[in-house]
Amino acid sequence: MWWLIGAAGLGIPLVITAMPEFGMLAVGAVAASAAAGLGAGPVLQVLVFVIVSVALIAVVRPIANRHRSQRPELATGIDALKGRQAVVLERVDGSGGRIKLAGEVWSARALDGDSSYQPGQQVDVVEIDGATAVVL
Repeated sequence: MWWLIGAAGLGIPLVITAMPEFGMLAVGAVAASAAAGLGAGPVLQVLVFVIVSVALIAVVRPIANRHRSQRPELATGIDALKGRQAVVLERVDGSGGRIKLAGEVWSARALDGDSSYQPGQQVDVVEIDGATAVVL
């Protein structure tokens, strides 16, 4: 019974701090409770708690860190617009213009200030600067 109370006690900091290690320790406490229910002595219960907790931390934590550090493969927001093609609606030059990008009308300016693009031309979006698409 004490192991289950300990598991619930370890669940509280897990929820408050969002540190997964507390959850792994709570699972170790539940495993020790199961060992106690099967008639294991106190020393074996503590060993089960330690082995299960350390095994979970050693296996799950590196996997979680790897997933946390990876960038999503699917670009969203303005990152998804970079590299796309657009159609010029109003003349675009170094000082401004309008394009149709992903079904929406965007303000745009040419990457090279000396270049200009006429209505109907296809352009490539190089980057998004605020609410302005920089095109080439």
